[in-house]
Amino acid sequence: MSYTRREFGKLAIAGVPAAFMGGPASMLNALAQAKPNSLIDGVQIGAITYSFRSMPDQSAEATLKYVVESGISAIELMGGPVESFAGAPAPAGRGARGGRGAAARGAPGAAPAAAARGAAPGAPAPELTGSWNGQPCALPQQGRGGQAGAGAGRGGARGGMTPEQRAAQQEQAERLRAWRRSVSMDRFRALRKMYNDAGVTIYAWKQLSTSMSDEELEYVFNVAEVLGCTHTTLELPTDAAQLKRIGAFAEKKKIYAAYHTHLQGTMTAFDEAFALSNGNMANVDLGHWVAAGNIGGTPMQFLKKHHDRISSFHLKDRTRPENCALNLPWGTGETPLREILLLVKKNRWAIPATIELEYQIPEGSDAVREVRKCVDYCRQALTSA
Repeated sequence: MSYTRREFGKLAIAGVPAAFMGGPASMLNALAQAKPNSLIDGVQIGAITYSFRSMPDQSAEATLKYVVESGISAIELMGGPVESFAGAPAPAGRGARGGRGAAARGAPGAAPAAAARGAAPGAPAPELTGSWNGQPCALPQQGRGGQAGAGAGRGGARGGMTPEQRAAQQEQAERLRAWRRSVSMDRFRALRKMYNDAGVTIYAWKQLSTSMSDEELEYVFNVAEVLGCTHTTLELPTDAAQLKRIGAFAEKKKIYAAYHTHLQGTMTAFDEAFALSNGNMANVDLGHWVAAGNIGGTPMQFLKKHHDRISSFHLKDRTRPENCALNLPWGTGETPLREILLLVKKNRWAIPATIELEYQIPEGSDAVREVRKCVDYCRQALTSA
């Protein structure tokens, strides 16, 4: 049996060996496994590609390989690989295709113990006054509902910059804005085709920011449309004017703006956004919800109340604040992962459940293997009920 180069390329990108000695049956089996399928009993299990930030190559091509090898067939795609693939100007000293590596992104496999527990990077170690499963751990410094926690500071201000560094950053930002105003959509179409051909759909991409001009917002929604997204994600703003402005773009483009939460997620956190525009939706993180203390209700109660305003939600296994708000391998924390998945399945809600890998990667493993473990957990939860 012979295969074209394209067919062998699909096998390679899926992590399936291209050479087999077992005859046609083995080859057919390899082809059947070439495309991932994480639609499990009607529930779309996805992943945000931030989960692979510790992997050495951050290009769009390598990211696709990580996704497929993890068994994921639908994703929320981070903006870096997308824009790099399309030819965005790279910051000085960084390769256009390399992206930000493990050290720059706080890779979970290389994170210090305090970061794995949820302490803010650079913060003094808090007193060890709590415990989980008999092991001492650090209680959140700011108490229940505070903002300490994995991911809470992502995208924050960069202090300690020299005037020259600040000027270079501003110059790079202007180059990027100019590029966004003029770039063709052809490369984004090519990226979508590459991902779709490998069996991966892109339901969201994360690049939107309240600091963007109207021209840049137009660009982000145009790219989302070309990639086939139903929504684009960003952190939940506190400014009503921004919620209204972004919501208006979402309504015009018929692509939702879905707002992400960390420890500020509550039963009422999205009320203003929902009221200001039908284009505003939630991209709630239900793991961080638990780490904040289930303020106002449980993840299941939030899903029941707002399921028609949720574009996708993030999953991770965390403990409650009185148990140190830990970020743990799935099935060892307090996030009701199984109950959440079964609720979505029971009600047939078309809401992607997005894996976000933030726990400490065990020695000898990597992000791809750990995301696959999360997929396996979802599969077991959904098919054993």
